[in-house]
Amino acid sequence: MNLSGLTPPSQPLRVQPASPADASEWDRFVATCPEATFFHRFGWKQVIETVFNHPTHYLLARANGEIRGVLPLVHVKSLLFGNALVSTPFCVQGGVAALDEESRLALESHAEQHALELGVDWLECRNTTPRRPDWDAKSLYYGFRKPISPNPETNLAAIPRKQRAEVRKGIAHHLVAVEDDTIHTRCFDIYAESVRNLGTPVFPRALFFQLKETFGADCQGLRIEQHGKSVAEVVSFYFRDQVLPYYGGGLPEARASGAMAFMYWELMTRAAARGAETFDFGRSKIGSGSFDFKKFYGFTPEPLQYRYRLVRAGKLPDINPMNPKYRLFIRLWKRLPLPVAERVGPWLSRHLG
Repeated sequence: MNLSGLTPPSQPLRVQPASPADASEWDRFVATCPEATFFHRFGWKQVIETVFNHPTHYLLARANGEIRGVLPLVHVKSLLFGNALVSTPFCVQGGVAALDEESRLALESHAEQHALELGVDWLECRNTTPRRPDWDAKSLYYGFRKPISPNPETNLAAIPRKQRAEVRKGIAHHLVAVEDDTIHTRCFDIYAESVRNLGTPVFPRALFFQLKETFGADCQGLRIEQHGKSVAEVVSFYFRDQVLPYYGGGLPEARASGAMAFMYWELMTRAAARGAETFDFGRSKIGSGSFDFKKFYGFTPEPLQYRYRLVRAGKLPDINPMNPKYRLFIRLWKRLPLPVAERVGPWLSRHLG
């Protein structure tokens, strides 16, 4: 009997752990799946394991030999901040990215099972779209995105008047933008001082090095110089037609020259020349200074769709600097000498996610 014309039987969907051998196929899926983001890229697995030493549990759903969905999970366990399974810590997004509802539900079900087996306090999925109304949610983080034009003057005109004046101030002060591939040196130094001044523990320098090592040309630094001195910086990711400024900061003198507003306009210009059409300004907590800055820069805040499946915890986690119990710590941290902050900060920040 000739069976060559018969359609092979359909294989059932199955969820399995991803291995390094799946990395290329995983990233090909992420590159085309509408729900996937830069934070779904397989390289984050290496970054998180290498820099933060957290166990990862990357899951993929497969049917008929093809990936139908992915879910990166990381186990973050801390005596200070709780025990959680997160998709994905240190990232804005990272929840299920799938092509169909069957794959989404299968991956979420396996994530729940992992959370129960690990005995975590909660499972957190940082979704890109609304999901699981049966899980807990809270409106703390907001995202900021808008289109950008290939014309720098069009982007400038789209910035509200007060912030546009800050950009023009930077132009008048003859600020210079410099692309920087060695983001773990001068870019990191500005970032570290900036977050210390905000009362936030700094990430390790190794994170910046590993990000560049892992993502190459899709991870780019931009510094702003004034009279030869670096006063502001931003490290950005590129994904599809998007630019995502992610780690940014400025020294105190950056404010007088409008360096921060100038820097993001300059980044829009350079990203558009590279082919970017969307400026993704990341996430900010409502009520924070960065939230106000992005809103005043012309971005409309949109609530991020984070969902929590409580396991051992009786209530949602409240790990954020707006929590009153952290205010004294923040005031004290701002006063730390920078070398001390750079030494102690990485130990704390690895648990914040």
